[in-house]
Amino acid sequence: MCVSPCFVKLASELLLTTGIKVCTVVGFPLGTNTIETKLFEARRALEDGAEELDVVMNLGMIKSGNYAYVEEELNKILDVAKGVVVKIIIETGYLTVEEMGKVCEVVVKAGVDYIKTCTGFGPRGVSLDDVRLIKGFTGGRVGIKAAGGIRTYEQAVSLIEAGATRLGTSHSLKILKGAPQ
Repeated sequence: MCVSPCFVKLASELLLTTGIKVCTVVGFPLGTNTIETKLFEARRALEDGAEELDVVMNLGMIKSGNYAYVEEELNKILDVAKGVVVKIIIETGYLTVEEMGKVCEVVVKAGVDYIKTCTGFGPRGVSLDDVRLIKGFTGGRVGIKAAGGIRTYEQAVSLIEAGATRLGTSHSLKILKGAPQ
């Protein structure tokens, strides 16, 4: 269950014996915080009980072409989050195909667990092309979490068929109700 950073401690306490993992965001929603700020957010989330982190890549640095900064940031966050699932949100709606390819290269090299497509606050949600591109760029070396605007069973199935290995949605019940009996 992904919750806002201010609710990680409470959610962790409430879900302690359920087997449900608590996730939170770092650098949300545009990822343009400093590395030090993101490291503080990650450490605090882990201290409060988060078992997964959704980290928004620094879109300003990506758009500036400063991939060395992005790589440094990822490596430092992964050092802090050893043993924890880390998903990197690349916000596909803001990226060109070329930028997406470069970002995927950096993310795979860093060794993250998942690339997540969208925050849900960007210019658009996930597309089948986003998932196909990420799958092609990464060659299956990381999981792909499709997120952003997933509302129907058919859409969920299409994204999985395109290569998504996880889905992020706030419409789970609606999607399940749309599944064939």
